[in-house]
Amino acid sequence: MKKMAPLTAALVSASLAAELPVREVILYKNGVGYFSRAGELQAGESARLEFRSAEMNDVLKSLTLEDKSGAKVSSVRYDSAEPLNRKLAEYPFLVGEGQSLARFLDQLKGSKVELRYGSETVSGVVVSARNVTGDEKRKEGEQVVILTDSGELRTIDLTAVSSVKFSESRKQEMLREYLAVIDQSRSRDKRGVIIDGATDRPRQLTASYMLPAAVWKSSYRLVFGTADATLEGWAIVDNTTGDDWTNVRLAVVSGRPVSFVSQLFEPRYVARRTADLAENESVAPVVLEGAVATEQAAMAAPAAAPALAGLRAGSMGKSMRQASADLKDEVRERDAFRRNEMYSSVAATAAARDLGELFEYRFETPVTIRKGQSAMLPFVQQKVNTRKLLIYREDFGLNPMSAAEVNNSTGKTLDGGPITVFDSNTYAGEALMETLKTGDKRLITYALDLGARITTAIDSRNDVTREIHIRRGVLTTKSARVESKTYTIHNVDQRAKTLVIEHPLRPEFKLLNQKPVETTSTHHRFEVKVAPGVTDKFVVNEELVFETSTGVTNLTPDVLASYVQNKALPAQGRLQLEQLLAKKREAAALDSQIRQADASLNELTRDQERVRQNIYSLNNVAGQQQQVQKYSAQLAAAETRIAQLRDSLADLRARKGAVDGEIAAMVEKLEF
Repeated sequence: MKKMAPLTAALVSASLAAELPVREVILYKNGVGYFSRAGELQAGESARLEFRSAEMNDVLKSLTLEDKSGAKVSSVRYDSAEPLNRKLAEYPFLVGEGQSLARFLDQLKGSKVELRYGSETVSGVVVSARNVTGDEKRKEGEQVVILTDSGELRTIDLTAVSSVKFSESRKQEMLREYLAVIDQSRSRDKRGVIIDGATDRPRQLTASYMLPAAVWKSSYRLVFGTADATLEGWAIVDNTTGDDWTNVRLAVVSGRPVSFVSQLFEPRYVARRTADLAENESVAPVVLEGAVATEQAAMAAPAAAPALAGLRAGSMGKSMRQASADLKDEVRERDAFRRNEMYSSVAATAAARDLGELFEYRFETPVTIRKGQSAMLPFVQQKVNTRKLLIYREDFGLNPMSAAEVNNSTGKTLDGGPITVFDSNTYAGEALMETLKTGDKRLITYALDLGARITTAIDSRNDVTREIHIRRGVLTTKSARVESKTYTIHNVDQRAKTLVIEHPLRPEFKLLNQKPVETTSTHHRFEVKVAPGVTDKFVVNEELVFETSTGVTNLTPDVLASYVQNKALPAQGRLQLEQLLAKKREAAALDSQIRQADASLNELTRDQERVRQNIYSLNNVAGQQQQVQKYSAQLAAAETRIAQLRDSLADLRARKGAVDGEIAAMVEKLEF
C-alpha cells in the first residue's frame, strides 16, 4: 500500500522554494499566452511555480529555463496527476455514488467490525450484507450477517445500528486515505512545479512558458475631422491567470499561430502482452491409434512444440516539434502618436514590429493588471487616408450604405475588430473590419443613407451568332447573349456624392461598356460620381458567349440556308455551304418525288385489289361477262402503270443515292 506524503513534508518543501514574479506577458489570438517569470534565487534555493491542472499540459510542452548566472538547472519536479481510478484501485473496497452501508460492508467480508446496536455492542466478522426490499409485511431496509466472537451467526438490522467501527486500525486508516484521495482530486486544482539548481551562490533564473489565456480583443474609433480622419485603436486585455501582473512588459500579437493540446500531464500506461516460452508449458499426453496393417508401423513422431508468440513493441507517443518564436527581445524604437484634435485624450505607447505572418504591439510602459481584472490599452492613434463613400448592393434594398474607404497608412497591421465612427463630433454608426495589413485598404459600412435611392432593371437581348466553323462534318457556332442592368440613382440631397456600386461577378459573363475600379471574389465595383439633387443612370452591359455543335449531315436545307445568310460566315465558307445547300435541296426534291411515286404505287395496288374482288364476285353471277371484261381491262392498264412507277422509283432511288454520296463527300471536305 502506497502511503500519502505527510503534510509537514509538503510544508517544508514549499518553504524552501521561492516564487518568481511575472515579468512579461504576450497574448495571442489562438487562445494561448506567453508568460515569462524572473527573479533572484539564493544559494541552494529552488523556484516554485503554481499552475492549474488544466494548464499543466501546455506548461510541460513549452517550459524553457534560462539561468543568467551561468549555473545549470539540475531538475524540474512537479506534482503528478495519476488518474483517480488508478489511485483508488489500490484499495480493497469501492465507495460508489449513493452507495448504501450494506453494499459497502458486503465488500469487506472477513473484516472484523464493532456495531453499536442500541445499548449493546456487537463484535464480530462480516459474513455478508444486503439491501432488503420492502413489501406489505415488512419495511425496506439493510441487513448485515455477523459471525460473533462466540461463534453465532447473527443478522442485524443496520437501520437500528448507530455506529460501525473497524476493529483493525489499519482498515480504519485505509478508509480515511480513500476519502482523502477523492477529496484531493476534487478540490486540489493547483499543481506545483519545482525548479532545482545545484549551486552555492545566488542566481538569476528566468522561466518562460505558454498557457491557455483569454484572447485579446481590438476596438477602434474612426473620427472624421474637417479635413482628415484619425484612427484610434484599443487593445482589450483580460487577466484570467490567477496571478497579478505587476509592472509587466505586455505585448499583444495579431495572427493565429498553430496551437494544440497534448496530454502530457497525466501518466500514461501501456497494456502489455503476455508471452511464455514453450519450455514452460506442460507436455500433453499422446494417444496412439491401433495398427490396421501387418507391415511394421512407423514410429509416431513427437508432438510439435507450440511456437513462441512474437512480441511487437508499440511506440506510444509522437515526437512533437516545438517551434518557439524569439519574443523576448527588447523593442528599442518608440513611436508616440499624438494629434491636435483627438476624440480621446490618450497617447498610444505601443511599438509595433512585423513578425512575418504575425504582428506584435508591445506597450513600452509597464502595465499592472490585477487578477480577475481587465484593461484597455491604446496601441494606435494617428491620421489615416480615408474618404467617405456610398456603397450599394442589390441586397441592401432601396437605400445605399454610408461607408468609408480606409487605407492603412499607419505602417502597422491593424487587427480585426469593431469600429465606432464619429463624424462632426457626432456618433455616426458602427462597422466591422477584418485584419488589415499595412498598405492595404478596406471598405466599411456604418449607416444607412436615406438621402439616396437606387432601383435596378434588367434587359436581355436575343442570341446573336458571332462565329461559324465546320470541321470533320461538325458545324460549331459561337453565339452571344447581351444582358444590360440599369442602376437608376436618385440623389435627393443637395450635396455631391461618390457611389460605389457592387455588381455581381459572373465568371461566364464579360463586361462590355464599363471598367470596374476593383473586383472582389464576388463583385465588380464601379465608382459613380452623383451630382446634387439629380437622377442619373448607370448601365452595365455584359455578354455571355457560348458554343453549340451540330452534325452537318443532319442539317435541313432551311437551317442550312439560315447559316448561309449569316453575316459572320466567311466568304469561303459561304461558297462551300451554298454548294452543299444546292445538293441538299436536290436531295430533298428527290425525296419528295420518291414519296409521291410511293403514294401512287400504293394507291394503284389498293385499286387492283378492289377490282379483283369485283371480278371474283361477278364470276358467280350470270350475264356479267361484259362487266368482267371491263374490269380485266382496268387490271391490265393498272399493271402497266405499276411497272412504270416501279421503274421510276428505282431510277429516283438511284439518283438519290448518288446525290447522298456527293453530299457526304462534300461534307467530308468542308473545313473553314
